[in-house]
Amino acid sequence: MDRGHLRWFSLESMRKGLVEAGIFLCDATPRVFDGDSARRFAAAIAPGLTALGIDPQAYARRASALQYIWRVRKKERERMSIAGTMLAPVGGVSHVRVVQPFQAMATDPMVSVNLSNEVDLSKPHDGSPHIFVLHRPSLAGPQGRDLLRLLTEAGWVVITEFDDHPDFFSGMQDQEQLTFRGVHAIQTTTPALAEVLRTRNPEVAVFPNAIESLPEVRNFKDKRALTLFFGALNREQDWRDYLPVINDVANMAGDRLRFQVVHDEGFFNALTSPHKVFTPLCDYPTYNEILGRCEISFMPLADNGFNRAKSDLKFIEAASHRVVSLASGVVYGDSIVDGQTGCLFRDPQELRSRLMRLIVMPELAQAIADRGRDYVARERMLAYQVKPRLDWYRSLWARRDELAAQVRARLMG
Repeated sequence: MDRGHLRWFSLESMRKGLVEAGIFLCDATPRVFDGDSARRFAAAIAPGLTALGIDPQAYARRASALQYIWRVRKKERERMSIAGTMLAPVGGVSHVRVVQPFQAMATDPMVSVNLSNEVDLSKPHDGSPHIFVLHRPSLAGPQGRDLLRLLTEAGWVVITEFDDHPDFFSGMQDQEQLTFRGVHAIQTTTPALAEVLRTRNPEVAVFPNAIESLPEVRNFKDKRALTLFFGALNREQDWRDYLPVINDVANMAGDRLRFQVVHDEGFFNALTSPHKVFTPLCDYPTYNEILGRCEISFMPLADNGFNRAKSDLKFIEAASHRVVSLASGVVYGDSIVDGQTGCLFRDPQELRSRLMRLIVMPELAQAIADRGRDYVARERMLAYQVKPRLDWYRSLWARRDELAAQVRARLMG
């Protein structure tokens, strides 16, 4: 990036200087601090400008910018278009897996993105790389075959984005299902899922869930009372055996332990504490706003095949808000350092001791939460994935003929 101050350089002289230096130009953005004054000044001297053969509107545009910010590259690189579809946002899945990654990749000046609920087959006319990401599609029957045919005939490299174990979805067992076999590649969240999906398509990349930006810290303002957050879909089998301990600890703690519950009305109703608030299924910003006002996030996962393939998204969400993760060893044991970046439990008694410790030692709870947030800042920011994602997409484009041949072989076999 190069900033040029217009007291010394014009836009054209900056462009010329950068080109002569052998730098490839991507784009230039004006920094305008008082556009209204510039427009009023240009209007006031418009007669004189016109007499000099100067377009007043063009002059106003030039005069309004104090500086220009140039985005440049050392070497020229081919532009790339990335299009995709997404599910209706539920529980943040679309935001984390599609919306935010698309926004992050669009910060590369050589990349354009187009994300929609509908399939848009329009593509670049210059033959530059173009990638299409299907978010959790079900490509069975004539409709699925027709969609893939249209995309491949239009020249797209097609990727399935999928972040759950497919064997636990009846629709994924259809013999005509093309969600994995019929696409060029798959992207997912965990090595465990990648191992499963490679049995259906060998071209799989893992991009762990990541945080778009660290939110403002808003908790631990009154350490005399801590609030436990629980927000999940279809988790009754995971929390049922732990609820007696939660209620027992809550009874001992009184108003020193409060609860915020999102969506799971069964869990909310089973809590015997009067210090509780329920929020129905809500949008992702509201979910994060509630989470950020809590100090502890309860994350139980039973030990089964479906859960073992899940990601640690709830941990990094909580940690980004400086909320202590109180989590099962299943899945979260691979990410959380127990007692350092979060707290792990493997049975009800461990849950009891961990929760009581956090309540009676709120300074310790905040220290753990601080370390969890530091971990996310160092390791799990979405910005760190932009280059690996784009490099993989470009590699798929370079191998598109080979990948297309593999698709045909799978479908014929």
